[in-house]
Parts: sequence; C-alpha cells; structure tokens
Amino acid sequence: MLPAAIVAGAALLLTSCDSTPRERQEVAREGVRELDTLARTAAQKVARLGKATARYDAANRARRDQPLDPRQEIAMETKLMGPYAGQLDNLTPTDLPNAYAQLIRVAREQRDTWTDRDWDYARAVYRRLNDQVKQIRMDLPAREEVRIRARQAEFVALQAGRTAEGIKDATRQQAK
Repeated sequence: MLPAAIVAGAALLLTSCDSTPRERQEVAREGVRELDTLARTAAQKVARLGKATARYDAANRARRDQPLDPRQEIAMETKLMGPYAGQLDNLTPTDLPNAYAQLIRVAREQRDTWTDRDWDYARAVYRRLNDQVKQIRMDLPAREEVRIRARQAEFVALQAGRTAEGIKDATRQQAK
C-alpha cells in the first residue's frame, strides 16, 4: 500500500510545477482510488482468512469434544513412550526427564505424519506425563525440573506448529 501512496505523492509533486489545479486534483483522485482499491483488496483477504481460521477452529473444537478411544490412547502411549509406556503413573523423579526426552524425540520424528487426531492422542499422553510431574514435583531436583520445563515448551511449540500449519492449509483451501 505504501508504494502507491508514494507514487501518488510523487506524481502530485511533479505535476504541481507546470499543471493546473484541475490536473493536480485528478492526479490526487487517481492516487486515492489506487489506495482505496488496495485497502479493499486487503480487507477482503483479511475477512477470508478470518473466516477460514474460524472454520478451522470450530472443526478443531468439534473434534476435541469427541472422546478418545482408550485402545488408540494406549497405542499412542506405547508409540510415544517406548520403555516408559504403561508406567506414566509410577515414574520417579529420576525417570521423568528421560521420559520427556523420549516423548519429544518421537514427537519430532512423527509430527509430519500425524493428523490432528493423532495430536489429540499425543496431547493426552503429554497431559498424563504432566500429571505425574505435579505428583512428585517436590522431589524433583531443580536442574531436572528445568530440563522437563524445556521439553514441555518444545512439545507445546511442536503442537503450535501443527496448528499454524492447519490454519495455513485451511486458508489455502478457502482461497480456491
């Protein structure tokens, strides 16, 4: 939008030297029309993107409202947690940092192939791991808690990346 304003302003200055007030007025009108067109186009794009994002968000909420299948949840836990699968409620302060490392390692490897529903199951496993941290937090050494917090932040970042990708895909589909 700025280049059109600069062009209009430059044209107005250049024509002001040997032009009539009517000519200058017409140049200014043309510049304003260009700016209006650019503003209208931008507003339409923003509205379209907003609608696509709202649809994506509504679909996400509807999907998350559906209960998870316990068998699939166990399968995802086994896939994500490897040797820690089935033991999330019994992990000790010594085990938890490595369990989070296992979760993050697999999430990094698999994230490109996961569907939104797979992320729902991964979040459920992550939540259970976080619940265990809450249970034994007082027994965790500070350095281990910092390592766990870093891995929690990475998991949230991976998940946010997937959400951003989903919104981007939804807006692309809207544009077609």
